[in-house]
Amino acid sequence: MKITFTPIKITDKNKVLKLFKEAAEKISKKKIDHWQYWKNPPIDKIKWVEAGIVNNEFFFIKNTNAETIGMVRILDEDLLYWGKQEDQSKYIHSLVVIEEFEGKGIGKLVLQKIEHEAKDSGFEYLRLDADSKNPKLCNYYENQGFKKVGIKELPLSIYNLYQKEIH
Repeated sequence: MKITFTPIKITDKNKVLKLFKEAAEKISKKKIDHWQYWKNPPIDKIKWVEAGIVNNEFFFIKNTNAETIGMVRILDEDLLYWGKQEDQSKYIHSLVVIEEFEGKGIGKLVLQKIEHEAKDSGFEYLRLDADSKNPKLCNYYENQGFKKVGIKELPLSIYNLYQKEIH
């Protein structure tokens, strides 16, 4: 399957929040305490989404039929989770695949596409975080070649920090 990234506009903010809420509900059904704040997001999380949209960091993931099958946030810097870094890295956040498209390798395709584009632009690493209370997600990223390199404690949770060297 071929996927494309379409920039999200501020007028799509409610759709983004809806995708987060649906993801939180899906995770909750699996008895995992991860992203539950998205069911009724605090104002700082809403502002985080708005800032990401304004900075052109949020993208809808579309399939070959131009259907929205998910979203992802891609940053060139992530001060909140990673602090100031000297190397060139792409930071991945908020990778959501709509439930009906789960289990089809979309997440892997998204990570590969970001890695390919980052490599072409001379970036050294892909970086992301995963809530430490979600071991299945942490294992997923490790199986995609990411290595745990740290931990970040924030008010809502404790996150494992992962990076993958781009070859």
